Amino acid sequence: MGKFKQAVVRDLPEISTASLPDIVFMLLFFFMVATVMRKHTVMVENELPVADQTEKLEKKDLVMDIYVGKPSSRYKNIGNEAVIQLNDKIATLEDVKPFILEQRAATREQLVPFLITSLKVDKTTNMGIVHDVKKELRDVHALKINYTTRQGNVLTNNR
Repeated sequence: MGKFKQAVVRDLPEISTASLPDIVFMLLFFFMVATVMRKHTVMVENELPVADQTEKLEKKDLVMDIYVGKPSSRYKNIGNEAVIQLNDKIATLEDVKPFILEQRAATREQLVPFLITSLKVDKTTNMGIVHDVKKELRDVHALKINYTTRQGNVLTNNR
């Protein structure tokens, strides 16, 4: 008869962590490349109107954004009337001209004729403030104006 050997309890080998830094850096690099950083924090309600004939802008780095709308729920201390947002601050109508001139000064001279002012106006905003902003833009010869919209059926633009 054969002898029975006692079962030897073997410890499991440790998991090798040698490749762990490679995996971490690969994930870090992936998220750095794939993440889109937001340019501005939008402080106004910005439900864009719908348009059926839209066109994409080619060079988005030559676009100056002006947001117009009622302050969002986080910024109700400003009031309930429509306001203008330039970059990351709430501004008045008189701040539009210096903003445009400052943006032009920060752009290379060859690219200044290609600068576009993008108006991102909430669909419930009164057109009076938009008209005033456009008048300020005309005064500084910022005549290339883009209205940002969503693609869709115009008949669904309900107030």
